[in-house]
Amino acid sequence: MSQRPESIMPPIEGSCSGKEVFALRALGDSMVPEFEHGTVIIIDPEAVVKDGSYVIAKVDGEFIFRQLRIHDDKYFLQPLNDLYETTEISGIDALEGVIVQSGSRRKNMKKYS
Repeated sequence: MSQRPESIMPPIEGSCSGKEVFALRALGDSMVPEFEHGTVIIIDPEAVVKDGSYVIAKVDGEFIFRQLRIHDDKYFLQPLNDLYETTEISGIDALEGVIVQSGSRRKNMKKYS
């Protein structure tokens, strides 16, 4: 049974420029086991996007956190938890940024590139 994608709050208007690195907290279980509920994720709006990148995207007015998959020139946002559906997007223009780091404490921070 698939569930509706979980929303992620965008940065507060005026809190930083549109191109600055920012942090959010992952909500829910759509990206388990790599990203547990409450994990802090660091997003770079200007990072290189590639197949397999973890991204924040805007879909139907909602911000969601997923893994980008590219197949035959089509772009998909794939959850890590099989209870959620994969969503096709028009392209990288729907992306708000790439997750470059995550963790709940300094000692267990992971970097993605």
